[in-house]
Amino acid sequence: MTRKEFTAEVLKAEKSLYHIAKSILRDDEDCADAMQNAILQAYSKLNTLKNEAFFKTWLTRILINESYQIVRSRKIQVPYEDYMEEQTCSSFEGYSEVYLAVNELPELYRIPFVLHYVEGYSVKETGQILKLSDSAVKVRLHRARNLMKEKLKGEYGL
Repeated sequence: MTRKEFTAEVLKAEKSLYHIAKSILRDDEDCADAMQNAILQAYSKLNTLKNEAFFKTWLTRILINESYQIVRSRKIQVPYEDYMEEQTCSSFEGYSEVYLAVNELPELYRIPFVLHYVEGYSVKETGQILKLSDSAVKVRLHRARNLMKEKLKGEYGL
């Protein structure tokens, strides 16, 4: 893969990468850091990519790892209580109820949900990215849908 092809593929995946990073990190600056680190790491390790057809899946996996690295580094620096005090209702203005409901899903279900329903990855691709079996992905998606139904039941009368 040439430098030009790499850049084109990254630009095509940019929006998707942002959504995935946002589902893990929540903070826009952290998302940007994770994306930048993932892109730099992917470029430096481009020779390890065995099949260019799986570039987006490969880059997504790198991004998820980078996002978790940021989460791990933040756990030491910011106590949860302090973080929650910073989160105000005004910081969520403009977001739909559905987006907020997705954001409230436990991470275990939120990431597969975003990959599959928001980004359009198949169950198989989601499993490859998260290193899960197809059946594990299906179970997590089913549980995420059930949690979403419960959260939105009162709001929309589902």
